Amino acid sequence: MAEDQFAGRLAVVIGAAGEGNMGQAIARRLAAEGATCLVAGRHAEPLEALAREIGGHAAVCDITSESDLAALGTQARGLGGVDIAVNATGWGLIQPFLETTRQDLDRMVALQFTGAFQFYQAMLRAMNDGGSLIQVTSATATIMLEDHAAYMGTKAGADHVLRCVANEFGHRGIRANSIAPGFTATPMTERAARNAAIVDCFAQAYPLGRVGTSDDVAAGIVWLASDECFMTGETLHVSGGLRLRRNPTTAEIVEAARKARAAREDQRA
Repeated sequence: MAEDQFAGRLAVVIGAAGEGNMGQAIARRLAAEGATCLVAGRHAEPLEALAREIGGHAAVCDITSESDLAALGTQARGLGGVDIAVNATGWGLIQPFLETTRQDLDRMVALQFTGAFQFYQAMLRAMNDGGSLIQVTSATATIMLEDHAAYMGTKAGADHVLRCVANEFGHRGIRANSIAPGFTATPMTERAARNAAIVDCFAQAYPLGRVGTSDDVAAGIVWLASDECFMTGETLHVSGGLRLRRNPTTAEIVEAARKARAAREDQRA
């Protein structure tokens, strides 16, 4: 793929307001490849700082707000229409199944299913023919991870909606795909990512021997958005081979953390 391959194209990236998060990494990489980026999320200051850094535009937009999404689409049309749209929003709820409340479920559905559905609608209304719509999903949409049912179910549901989009809008040359990371060091996983024992527990499940980074995901996004990608209605797994194995169980994660804690205590003794 050539440098500046996205010159003259508009990329909308929602979920880019968190410092150092996946959405920001994606926007930086798309901008480096020549795209003009419209970055969106719930907080103006970090979005405006990112837009200045990459020479793009910013929009405050809550994905759970239909009116915000409509305004985002209007802004994108004013900039020439959408060529690439990426949904990088998410909330990593970890909660035992029987302890997941209706409030938890409503929040997760609003963000990761209804919000995703309406983001697709808003972007498609503003998308140029030949565009690319990309959902950041999760390996856990198909690979079990305990205490994660609401997160997994809503991600899987949004993936299936995206397949419907791929089927219905292919006649316009529009491609709709998901990208599925495994455990990735981001602000959403910050607490676990700070624990080397937990990270190592996941890394051992990956044939490539390490957990993913936001840059790994951004690289996959570039390919999915490129003209070289002859794929639609599919999920690109960027997880170091996780699908060949499995995620660790909660018991394995707890035991790994316990052993690491015990080893540190022995060193101090």
